[in-house]
Amino acid sequence: MAEVLVVEDDAAVREGLQLALRRQGHVVRTAESGELGIEVLVHHRPDIVVLDLMLPGMDGFETCRRMRAAGPVPIIMLTARSDDFDIVAGLEAGADDYVAKPVEPRVLDARIRAVLRRSAADRPGGTATVAAERHGDLVIDRAGLEVTKRGAPVSLTPTELKLLLELSRTPGQVYSRQQILSAVWDHDYLGDSRLVDACVQRLRSKIEDVPAKPEYVQTVRGFGYRFGRS
Repeated sequence: MAEVLVVEDDAAVREGLQLALRRQGHVVRTAESGELGIEVLVHHRPDIVVLDLMLPGMDGFETCRRMRAAGPVPIIMLTARSDDFDIVAGLEAGADDYVAKPVEPRVLDARIRAVLRRSAADRPGGTATVAAERHGDLVIDRAGLEVTKRGAPVSLTPTELKLLLELSRTPGQVYSRQQILSAVWDHDYLGDSRLVDACVQRLRSKIEDVPAKPEYVQTVRGFGYRFGRS
């Protein structure tokens, strides 16, 4: 059972999602605007946020950025449009996954559980057992699930951390986007490379000196990504 915050301005959709998620065993809080959603997030610290992008006033993109700045809570965005620009912009704002409207409750529940499994696995006491690894200025502590660069902590979301742990597990190995989707997001049936590419860009912005010229997370054109200093 998880505590889910649903931020959705359409009352019918909001109430429908609340009822459906409660039937799946979740505790559900709701908010009809981004501003109220941030207040609920700060005061109640839900396990995960389901966030509509098309909100009045403060839109979902800005709400996502502010929620991401407030902490590492996982965020699944809802989008009524399949436009690549909206999806990529939402992912770049900090969302961990997305579900298109009209929402199929079973699909949303599956995505929620997948994201929460990922977050649970990335907590101390999980499956990580390997000691800290040094890669140039970057130190990855798999046991403590901490990343530092030149001694300073690097704040990563659960998805970004999972991506880094997966890629750095075997430096030099090339991973296809489908392999990364399966390992990090627990699904590959959509063939959706946008999730991977957006998360790679966010990760690079935090661990690379020059994100446009990555030293750690490198692109292998036509194949995917690999971890390893040039």
